[in-house]
Amino acid sequence: MQDVTGHSWDASKTALPAWSLPKDAVDRIALPAHWPERVTREWALGGSTGEGVRVCILDSGVDATHPLVGDLDSAVVMSVGEDEEIVADADTEGDVSGHGTACAGIVRRLAPDARISSVRVLGSSYTGSGAVLLGGLRYAIEQGFDVINMSLSTTKKPFASILHELADSAYFNRTVLVASAHNMPVESYPWRFSSVISVGSHEEPDPLDFFYNPSPPVEFFGRGVNVEVPWLGGRVLTVSGNSFATPHMTSICALVLAKHPELTPFQLKSVLYLTATNVGGGT
Repeated sequence: MQDVTGHSWDASKTALPAWSLPKDAVDRIALPAHWPERVTREWALGGSTGEGVRVCILDSGVDATHPLVGDLDSAVVMSVGEDEEIVADADTEGDVSGHGTACAGIVRRLAPDARISSVRVLGSSYTGSGAVLLGGLRYAIEQGFDVINMSLSTTKKPFASILHELADSAYFNRTVLVASAHNMPVESYPWRFSSVISVGSHEEPDPLDFFYNPSPPVEFFGRGVNVEVPWLGGRVLTVSGNSFATPHMTSICALVLAKHPELTPFQLKSVLYLTATNVGGGT
């Protein structure tokens, strides 16, 4: 036979294209059929406490002395080193604004046995450099956390392509990124990427109520209005925002993964869809 260039080739000896599945490998990727006939909320997370799931709070730090947060597995602060490289040092200061503590407190309340770590990338005024954000996310992915909570985003498009690469890297390495939509109607990242679980807020009081959005880019709505959260100085505040809806969804992911650690991010998204309150899996 000849191809379009006129060169001859033997079809019987043609190698498979890159990323293809050889015939003799079909049996090796067979998956056991442990899925129920109907995926329900009870099957997905009933009785789960999040035990063993490693959750990273990528934020302003976490105050581990707050009684509603408790001990952390680890805590680092990201900064720019002498040679402009991004370095991770032990975080001895903790939270510098309260935001990260609030997110960690929500996870501790809903998934009490999850293992929480802090990666601090924000300063006291909720601001931080793009380089530190990217470095912190890269560090968190390299640590192999099961779930990374990102109650933050950037509107700076120069960082979008690298964030996209990092989000895809996490997705293919079985780390789930849960990212909050911006509180304003602006384009920001990484929540707009399909490889993350993007979160907006709803007003229902049940912390385990969540809704699938059939009109993306926001995929899910978690509880995010009038939420009581721990804050600096041992305080408890009532807050609203997509930032606080996000750790609700992070917690739900942790509950599901604790029961079903074999799930990939793709499969986890499918379970979340099937068990969303408005899809019928809430019972």
